Amino acid sequence: MAELSARGLTLGVAESLTGGLLTAELVRPPGASAVVNGGIVAYQTELKRDLLGVDGELLEREGPVHAEVARQMADRVRRAVAIDGRPADLGIATTGVAGPDPQGDAEVGTVFIGVAVGDTVEAIRLELDGGRDRIRARTVSEAIAALATRL
Repeated sequence: MAELSARGLTLGVAESLTGGLLTAELVRPPGASAVVNGGIVAYQTELKRDLLGVDGELLEREGPVHAEVARQMADRVRRAVAIDGRPADLGIATTGVAGPDPQGDAEVGTVFIGVAVGDTVEAIRLELDGGRDRIRARTVSEAIAALATRL
C-alpha cells in the first residue's frame, strides 16, 4: 500500500469468492483511504454482470470461474469505483471455487485473480488446496502479491 500511496495511485477491488476479505486486508494499514477507492462484492453471477459490467454472454457460456471473467472484473471495477468521474488507476479481482462443492467444470480450489494496471489486464490461475477458509485466505495473499509484483 505504501508504494501505491507514494505513487499517488488508486485501487478498485472486485471480489467474489473472497467475499470482502481482500478489501478488508487492503484497508487494514493506516492511510489506506488515500489508495483504496472501494470494493464491490459481486458474489452472485448476476452482480458481476449488472454492477461490474462483465459480459453476460461470457458468463452464460463459461460461468463465473474463468480467466476472462477475472480480467473483466479487474478492469471494470476501476470505473465502478470512480471518484468524481476519475476511475481508479488499478483494479484487482477474485473469482473461483472455495468449496465445499465444485461449480460447473471448476473444481474446488480453482481460482482466478484479475489484475488491471494501466492498459495491461491479466488473469492469474491458481489451483489451491485445503478447506474453504484456507482457499479464501490464500487467494487474498496471492492477490496482494500479484498486485505488488505488477507495480
